Amino acid sequence: MGRMIGIDLGTTNSCVAVMEGGEPTVIVSSDGSRTTPSVVAFTQSGERLVGQAAKRQAVTNHERTVSSIKREMGSDYRVKIDNKSYTPQEISAMILQKLKSDAESYLGEKVTDAVITVPAYFTDAQRQATKDAGRIAGLNVERIINEPTAAALAYGIDKQEPQKIMVYDLGGGTFDVSILEINKEVIEVLSTAGNNRLGGDDFDQCLVDHLVRQFKNETKIDLTRESVAMQRVREAAEKAKIELSGLTQTTVSLPFLTADRTGPRHMEITVTRAQFDEMTRHLVEATMGPVRQAMSDAGLSSGQLSKVLLVGGSTRIPAVQEAVRRFTGKEPFKGINPDECVALGAAIQGGVMGGQVNSILLLDVTPLSLGVETMGNIFSKIIDRNTTIPAELSQIYTTASPFQSTVEINVLQGERAMASQNRSLGKFRLSGIKRGFRGQPQIEVTFAIDVSGIVNVTAKDLGTGKAANITISGSSNMSDEDIQRAIRDAEQYAQEDAARKREAEAKNKCEMLIYQTETAQKKLSREDRERIRPYLDRAKKALKSKNLNEIADAADALENIISTIGVSFDPSAPSDDGTDGADDAQFTPKN
Repeated sequence: MGRMIGIDLGTTNSCVAVMEGGEPTVIVSSDGSRTTPSVVAFTQSGERLVGQAAKRQAVTNHERTVSSIKREMGSDYRVKIDNKSYTPQEISAMILQKLKSDAESYLGEKVTDAVITVPAYFTDAQRQATKDAGRIAGLNVERIINEPTAAALAYGIDKQEPQKIMVYDLGGGTFDVSILEINKEVIEVLSTAGNNRLGGDDFDQCLVDHLVRQFKNETKIDLTRESVAMQRVREAAEKAKIELSGLTQTTVSLPFLTADRTGPRHMEITVTRAQFDEMTRHLVEATMGPVRQAMSDAGLSSGQLSKVLLVGGSTRIPAVQEAVRRFTGKEPFKGINPDECVALGAAIQGGVMGGQVNSILLLDVTPLSLGVETMGNIFSKIIDRNTTIPAELSQIYTTASPFQSTVEINVLQGERAMASQNRSLGKFRLSGIKRGFRGQPQIEVTFAIDVSGIVNVTAKDLGTGKAANITISGSSNMSDEDIQRAIRDAEQYAQEDAARKREAEAKNKCEMLIYQTETAQKKLSREDRERIRPYLDRAKKALKSKNLNEIADAADALENIISTIGVSFDPSAPSDDGTDGADDAQFTPKN
């Protein structure tokens, strides 16, 4: 097993980390950032962009740019680009491929193993979809862990005193709260709750709605009909939200946003923090419901909490911090980076599994109850929410009709009393049941949930010994065949991307050699210039042909003749205009 990386696959931004020298370290992306925007774009030429490059061009290419795909994980949602349909897993895999590539560049070795985090309140389908995304990206996902739990790992790796902490995790698209107990080497999750459709994106949308409404009142123009203008407003709203975390007011200024018969129209709207707090008050309050539930499930009062950790970029919103402070009576702990701590915790878990980190035991829980449908549309729970995982529990059922030989088992996840009000994870049949009167056969249903929260269900007729089972893997809405096809597509794109990179490098090398040769010619003898000329002409011709092999061969030939003549690069040599030449490397004849 090689180095195992930890990945926080976020709604808005993602982060990757690795254990180095016994400490978790964030891996800087290829563009120098510590986090990578979870954005994928497809250009008109067919090139795929991921991260900052995709985010930068979103305004001009919004219809071919995908963001916040994490909210659709585990669903049948599809993104359609150029008559091709992409699942959330495939889009997420493109982001994971970028993180994997950055990690490989940083470590200087191939990366295959990873721990990936998910919101604590992700369902089985969403967890399986996340594993499938990793598989498509060429990663062996060794474990899925909950984001608040990962944050607690990052916080508690060196904590020796027993303590109970709350992790309040408000990210770009999801909200989770977990209550954990840290006791030396053991980190145990006591309870978890959350909302998979609540996050920073919703705060942005409130501000977008306000700006659009204000603009319409002033100009009578409805911006919702103009997609490019709306993309600019969304970006400005996100920026304003961030600014209002440190300022009491900010001005959204968007020149030439649209036009009417009078000419171009500009947006110039001032938003105060008080206005922002008022328009998002309902969102902040919506996070308090899961907080109360998690505290109740853990059997704790706020006075029993030692620390409150804030995780996720949206916890920088002052109103969020004040709500947490008011509920718990404690000042939120700010000793961890809310954007990076989840990836750091995932890296620590990877270190535990890889033997780099010793003496840490992580005990996580399942966020939602699991069970089966029984007669009368009743949800019969077998594993209750907040049960420590891995777990395996069984329950005995019987037939509803006399001489029944087959039963259909509907596997459910949720908290509602009626089966139809919960999420069905899958159905399977147990046949060959020993015939008998109603209530006589004994059918044992066993639920086994692993450390990643993936479920396996077995039904066994105790009379005949016949059994049937289902691993909830199809719940990600991608079959094995679909996943294999996606893997092939991802590998093909990786090869195409590598070919583009080789082409760009060869072209850049050739162009630089041509430029430097032409610059240095005045310092060469006539005889040497004549020797170089055919190689120089060949290089120029090869560039026009756009043939990679011709370009590479011509560049190598030009480089060789320069070396034969005895010309060397000297970036510090003075140029003819008297400058130091530090920015433009030049040739100088060898002495």
